[in-house]
Amino acid sequence: MSYPAVYAATLGAFFILDALWISLFAAGFFKSQLGPLVRSDPVVPAIVAFYLIYALGLVALCVAPARAANSQAVALIKGALLGLTAYATYDLTNLALVPGWTPAVAAVDIAWGIVSSALACLVGYSVSRGRRPAL
Repeated sequence: MSYPAVYAATLGAFFILDALWISLFAAGFFKSQLGPLVRSDPVVPAIVAFYLIYALGLVALCVAPARAANSQAVALIKGALLGLTAYATYDLTNLALVPGWTPAVAAVDIAWGIVSSALACLVGYSVSRGRRPAL
């Protein structure tokens, strides 16, 4: 399987998971926790840039090594670790610097970063092996 296809699958999986998460839970939770810190008009180019860059990182740092190791477990573990690192960097920095950022938001968002990244990497790995995604 080609890496553009793997990238597209990983990006698509992460985007769909995140869209479901935001629409079903996170939007209301963040608004209740952060109030006026949450924009009512998100900056779409920033959102697009995040998804494109983050999916690239998932593929390069997690899916490709898992494919080389022929290991689904490597995809899950590396995806979870990258999710922890990326989301903790964001949330703990905000907790330290943004007045009103709550520990609850940081904990929930970091947990989501771990889960969503691991699952997106699992999909990317499955596609890289020529299999149907495991989700």
